[in-house]
Amino acid sequence: MRALLKMVKVEGTLFLRDSATVIFGVLFPTGLLLGLGAIPALREPSPETGGLRDIDIWAPTALVFGMVMIAVQHVPAVIATYRERGILRRLSTTPAHPRGVLLAQMIVALASVVVSAALMTFLAWAVLDIAPPERPLEFVVAFVVGYAALLGLGMVSAAVVRTSSAANQLGTLLFVALMFFGGAFLPRVVMPDVLREVGEFIPPGLQALTAAWSVEAGQITATAGGQPFWPQIAVMAGIAVTASAVAAKLFRWE
Repeated sequence: MRALLKMVKVEGTLFLRDSATVIFGVLFPTGLLLGLGAIPALREPSPETGGLRDIDIWAPTALVFGMVMIAVQHVPAVIATYRERGILRRLSTTPAHPRGVLLAQMIVALASVVVSAALMTFLAWAVLDIAPPERPLEFVVAFVVGYAALLGLGMVSAAVVRTSSAANQLGTLLFVALMFFGGAFLPRVVMPDVLREVGEFIPPGLQALTAAWSVEAGQITATAGGQPFWPQIAVMAGIAVTASAVAAKLFRWE
């Protein structure tokens, strides 16, 4: 346990030194939401959304940006870099087993998305008067399970790439694909039927996050079709378990 805590401390320090990841993975969701909130039209209630403002509906979507970036871009790139430089291989000959490094990396990554979510939720309430999640327990479940699904995909990427360059390229493709097909770039109501159906199986399950954040917003997205909250959580959990098993099967230390 002491060795793991030391690894977490080291990985946390390295994470904070990576300014690009801190900016885009931790701070960007808050900056994006505050930037959109500066647009007067997005702060006006709309009859079409039951009196909600567009900025209220957009809050969970902004949060997803940081979750996806950390899980499928940052984590695989770090692990690939360690493999490329022989760090994992060298650690296998020391008491600090490579599995400890992976666990520490995942702990730091989870902590970063929690901080990102807490920061965005607080400033959204304090600056834009966006109410915190109406169903906090369901929101925590959707957040944790959705992030686990994302991290599972990220670990599959980390298992198959051999260089940091390849990890960055694959991570960028995954980021764009998950955000687009998951409904973060386009509202569900304007997406074609095929994309809406595909989006039900795309981590982190934006519809579930939206429904837990705001009952009214969840009802609006549900009118475009889609699964209820708990079935979508089950889908995300299945993806998390399956992806993690595949990553464990494919993973190589060198």
